[in-house]
Amino acid sequence: MDAIWLTGAEWLAVLRIGLGLWWLESWRHKEKKSWFEGSGIAWAADVAAKHRWNAVRSGFTAIVQPRPRVMAYVVVYAELALGLGLVLGFLTPIALAAGLLLNLIYLVLMIHDWAEQGQNGMMALISAVGLGGMAWQTWSVDSVLGWF
Repeated sequence: MDAIWLTGAEWLAVLRIGLGLWWLESWRHKEKKSWFEGSGIAWAADVAAKHRWNAVRSGFTAIVQPRPRVMAYVVVYAELALGLGLVLGFLTPIALAAGLLLNLIYLVLMIHDWAEQGQNGMMALISAVGLGGMAWQTWSVDSVLGWF
């Protein structure tokens, strides 16, 4: 692969690190106190209740709504873990796959919000490219340890 300035593997590392910083920003800008008190899940419940797809409404009602506090912690700390894992390149394929899944869940839940569609679509695409290109090959804890 020909590339300008950096190698192909280094460009994939830049993309991976950028995605990790995006996840860290998603984590940083959340008002954690109000999220842990239920505001984030309440907002998502309102979005899910109006969703056009019954599977989303019933899935949210069955899985998320009965445990709002636990799910708030899951969302907030998943975003932190994804960000750190991708920036450091630690357990990178797992972080990329989990991030792809989380972005697809966000994308489906917020199908009516075009701004969120763009962000989640692009983050999912970067995760897929990172997985396909094995973005953990350089500048990562994984490559130092010889993992994956």
